[in-house]
Amino acid sequence: MLSTDPRTGSAVELLNLTRTFRSPGGETVRAVDGVDLSIAPGEVVAFLGPNGAGKTTTLDMLLGLTTPTSGEVRVFEQPPRQAVAAGRVSAVLQTGGLLRDLTVAETVRMIASTYRHHAPVGEVLERAGLTPLSRRRVAKLSGGEQQRLRFALALLPDPDLVVLDEPTAGMDVSARREFWDTMRADALAGRTVVFATHYLEEAEAFARRTVMIAGGRIVADGPTEEVRARASGRTVSADLPDDPSLATRALRLLRGIPDVHEVTTTGRRVRVVAGDSDRVARLLLTDLGLSGLEVTGGSLEAAFLAITAPETQEVPA
Repeated sequence: MLSTDPRTGSAVELLNLTRTFRSPGGETVRAVDGVDLSIAPGEVVAFLGPNGAGKTTTLDMLLGLTTPTSGEVRVFEQPPRQAVAAGRVSAVLQTGGLLRDLTVAETVRMIASTYRHHAPVGEVLERAGLTPLSRRRVAKLSGGEQQRLRFALALLPDPDLVVLDEPTAGMDVSARREFWDTMRADALAGRTVVFATHYLEEAEAFARRTVMIAGGRIVADGPTEEVRARASGRTVSADLPDDPSLATRALRLLRGIPDVHEVTTTGRRVRVVAGDSDRVARLLLTDLGLSGLEVTGGSLEAAFLAITAPETQEVPA
């Protein structure tokens, strides 16, 4: 399918979305608290957050599996269940949906029979890396292989949007690499991909945009590089001079810059974490004449920990 909707510029629209639950003690728990999110067709978005942050509940409302307490969800200008029924949306969830006594091929054929139009079963098995396992019973599959089977089922309607909730859970490194190679090809063909993952390196390598949720609210949303840089800025490193007095002077100057968060040394190598990496780089090169300059971005894991920490959750990005 892979078509964009001519009536809208968005694949997904979440408008002031909330979802509350009643706890066993009778208290009202706000799992999702006023989420606003717009995703354009063809975007690849990583959806990150600590356990209990509200990301799975948000994805469930996006798929029509849970009804919002308030707010609105639109998928290609349709209610979620209508978009799913039309084959425009598929999902790879963490659990459920598989009959243990069927083989892999039987499972895919059975689900394919529920669609008026679907991709060829053999093609779907091949794309999911399941052709060698087509005669194996579901009960004999590993956890990672079952995830690949769920992925195959999600590909059957050739959806415009694929929602992935921890899609590579249980997969080994090789299977995870093959999975993301397939998803990368789908994204290049124009498919919209939204995925939640605990493997931050997957988000960093695959998603152009990262959305972080904590306490039921979006606390960061932007290009993955920018979100990654929010934790502590960029890191600038260089070689200190052999002269101890010059090295001491350089360290004193660096620690006096207001935007510098951290200065550490390993042997003659100095490492500076700063919000304004350009200013630090100019100082190291021009004013101090240091050599071996290197500038790198912070890790997405550091950004994740810093942005979703409890004290940072009061002010959404």
